[in-house]
Amino acid sequence: MLYGRPPHLDNRSQLIQDHLYLVDIITRRMVTQVPSFMSRDDIRSAGMLGLLDAANKYDPAKNILFKTFAEYRIRGAIFDEMRKLDWFSRSLRDKHNRIGRTIADLEMRLGREPEEHEVAGAMDLSLDEYRAVLVEVNHLGCVSLNESLDHSEEGRSFLDNLTDDRPQAAPGARIEDQQLTATIAQVLGQLTEKERIVISLYYYEELTQKEIAEAMDLSEGRVSQLHSQALIKLKTKLDARL
Repeated sequence: MLYGRPPHLDNRSQLIQDHLYLVDIITRRMVTQVPSFMSRDDIRSAGMLGLLDAANKYDPAKNILFKTFAEYRIRGAIFDEMRKLDWFSRSLRDKHNRIGRTIADLEMRLGREPEEHEVAGAMDLSLDEYRAVLVEVNHLGCVSLNESLDHSEEGRSFLDNLTDDRPQAAPGARIEDQQLTATIAQVLGQLTEKERIVISLYYYEELTQKEIAEAMDLSEGRVSQLHSQALIKLKTKLDARL
């Protein structure tokens, strides 16, 4: 619902009450994507702060649905809490970015998706060392894909486009979403078969990595590696296209 004037205190309270469900949805979506030391209650508490912040800062003059604005603020508050806990060190971010750059460079040079051993060799790592780094940076990719694709307050994330539960949008917005969904589908199609299966089971079926490992007859560690590599590829390719 769009509001025709800046919300007063009673309207802010109603906005919060009407959109509490968003905190639960986003918490449920992110609970499997954070380290074990960050509990569901931690995530939900941070999300609640984001909803309060959204109610206080919402400006209907921008002609943005409050739900869209609140989703961005809730995710942002959860990211902020993660950063306060110093979840990612600079060295992990450097490793994550280096893998993405290496994959992109090899793809341009080879004209195809590089194999894992080729990425490892280009990084002067053994295959086992490369896979160990993938496990290290696994959760960093989740945060990257939860962030806005266009870095705006009303922007939608990659994961929003994988699992879209929004009400029907205006025609112009639907066209933009269709174009974005087509782009994402093309990028997903460039992943290996195992990477696509992991992404599908993790984000569509919402299985845990342990459940995916059992379904695919792989070790949990291998699923973590495939998940991490898939997210890095997706982030790199989407950044290049968008």
